[in-house]
Amino acid sequence: MYYFCTQIVKETTMKTDIQIARECQLEHINDIASRLGIAPEELEPYGRYMAKVPISLLDEEHIKKSHLILVTAISPTKTGIGKTTVSIGLTLGLNRIGKKAVVALREPSLGPCFGIKGGAAGGGYAQVLPMEKINLHFTGDFHAVTSAHNTISALLDNYMYQYRKDGFSLREVYWKRVLDVNDRALRNVVTGMRGDGVVQETGFDITPASELMAILCLATSEEDLQRRIENILLGITADGKPFRVRDLGVAGAITVLLRDALNPNLVQTTEHTPAFIHGGPFANIAHGCSSVLATKMAMSYGDYVVTEAGFGADLGAEKFFDIKCRKAGLQPRLVVIVATTQGLKMHGGVDLANIKDPNMQGLKEGLKNLNRHINNMQGFGQPVVVTLNRFDTDLDEEIDVVRQNCEALNVGFAVNEAFLKGGEGAVELAQTVVDTIEHIQPLPIHYTYPQNDSIEDKIEKVCKRIYGAAAVEFTKTGKKKLESIKTIFANDESIRRYPVCIAKTQFSFTADSTRYGSPEGFTIRIRDIILNCGSEMIVAIAGDMLRMPGLPKNPQAERISINNGEIDGLS
Repeated sequence: MYYFCTQIVKETTMKTDIQIARECQLEHINDIASRLGIAPEELEPYGRYMAKVPISLLDEEHIKKSHLILVTAISPTKTGIGKTTVSIGLTLGLNRIGKKAVVALREPSLGPCFGIKGGAAGGGYAQVLPMEKINLHFTGDFHAVTSAHNTISALLDNYMYQYRKDGFSLREVYWKRVLDVNDRALRNVVTGMRGDGVVQETGFDITPASELMAILCLATSEEDLQRRIENILLGITADGKPFRVRDLGVAGAITVLLRDALNPNLVQTTEHTPAFIHGGPFANIAHGCSSVLATKMAMSYGDYVVTEAGFGADLGAEKFFDIKCRKAGLQPRLVVIVATTQGLKMHGGVDLANIKDPNMQGLKEGLKNLNRHINNMQGFGQPVVVTLNRFDTDLDEEIDVVRQNCEALNVGFAVNEAFLKGGEGAVELAQTVVDTIEHIQPLPIHYTYPQNDSIEDKIEKVCKRIYGAAAVEFTKTGKKKLESIKTIFANDESIRRYPVCIAKTQFSFTADSTRYGSPEGFTIRIRDIILNCGSEMIVAIAGDMLRMPGLPKNPQAERISINNGEIDGLS
């Protein structure tokens, strides 16, 4: 058992996440590793409290025995639902009841960290530590992805410049640049001006949207990493042929840049339980899951492994099953859906700025959003447990409404108070999860679509079966991209088997971020199609979704500072 920050006092609600994190006297990473059975000499330390773990330590036999638990959520509010806090809290709770549990999460992105969220390392007494380093530069994985991606961009531009006199040109260039900053001014740019290169319109995506981030999170070995990098589609030549990284002859160099980043990162929680934090694709513009290698590393050493998939279950969880599990051969034992009374009220039409809910009508109406997510997860063949991430403003009567709803659906329910109480506050949830796993066997995953379906059919099935759309519509650009893929890759059967990854707003089942609840009868408009031959998926961009976010009017960066040598403002 591992407990430390468990003395909860009334003043807890007055403390910030970073203050609570500072109270926790961190243990040396060698001690954290030893609890898993990993010898110190196997680690590659990054200071005292973080380390890389080599993928050579994966234990396929133990992976088969480990219980994998997915944590997902209802459609979130602007500040989220607390899914990461619940994931960490559930892991703490499992350890409290005597289970050897490990959490596997994504790394935070600097974009939302300095934008609206202020961090993504959990909250209160359910955090991964050292939270300042995890929320900022960590072990450099994001920087490695950014550098590797932009190195490809520079090498591609150089190739077009150097060989233009030999008649080489690309009629379409798909590869942009990336930056781990929310910077709307860089969405569309022109490069190569003043005779310094080939003039072209391009732009920047945020680093979590990079295909290299997806590749890092799906690769199973160093060899697989290089194979995927070689296959990255950069553009189409003037004579209509695919041009890939292998044609540049630089896949080895890019693999070298990502070699260290491939190994999962080991850290600790507020109660000194081990945690693997690795990779960071967003679920609204990418596949939204931590790396396959980190998940398998956690499963190599934990009897119970808790992982999360980004945003609501219509995005992260769908991609977790249809992309990550399908490609990696993973079979979860259970899905936990996180809800909050505020989130449910928002989906019931209540204004969160003036959160009055007479007779709990908004809360009751908002249950439709939760219930659609429950139905979707059960559609994948998964047992479901709902947990209410409790806030101190929640009323017992409101919690009872959610509990009764779940009981009527024969779905497990538990209140989570890990934010205030650490593992102690998640014991009820942990026991409910263990009881459900012991009494209900999951069915083999019912994927949303067969691998051999056409691209259009895959997109339509996700939109109709998961989102509840009545129809799917392709814009002229979307249709043109589809026809181009079919023509250029007519003889490549492997591409037909790629899963689809739909980039869509996280705030709604629809592609309209203001349409809350459980809408029906809507149309999903597919604006663009991007073929990712390295990560082996087809990205379909729905509605007005952008792959480079912007900053809010008052970004969190205004509140982050250093005072007396200590960082403030992260959460």
